[in-house]
Amino acid sequence: MDHSKEFLELVTDAKSRVTEVTVDDVLQRQQRGERFRLIDVREDDEWRAGHADGAEHLGRGILERDIVGRVPDKDEELILYCGGGFRSALAADNLLRMGYRRVRSLAGGWKEWNDRKMPTAK
Repeated sequence: MDHSKEFLELVTDAKSRVTEVTVDDVLQRQQRGERFRLIDVREDDEWRAGHADGAEHLGRGILERDIVGRVPDKDEELILYCGGGFRSALAADNLLRMGYRRVRSLAGGWKEWNDRKMPTAK
């Protein structure tokens, strides 16, 4: 997908404040049994088509509205992902602004997850 210059500037700005993690980071942490929430911020139809195994869905359109009810502990670690790592960076930046202290964005997002043949669910 081609992204506008303006959109990419927003993403670059958000990524200056957001920590990114890799698929390998997530896999290793899952294998060690570490606790974190993997949150898919894609649209409903993208989620229904397939998502990372063990993820929960909280679409970007409602994330900021519903996050406090779903995750009241602002110290809980959240790893967000989207299709390619752009929307999740924007979402993570907003959650940081809302007071969440341990928010990460998955670099490469769902595309990287699939390319690496990681476990998925429908």
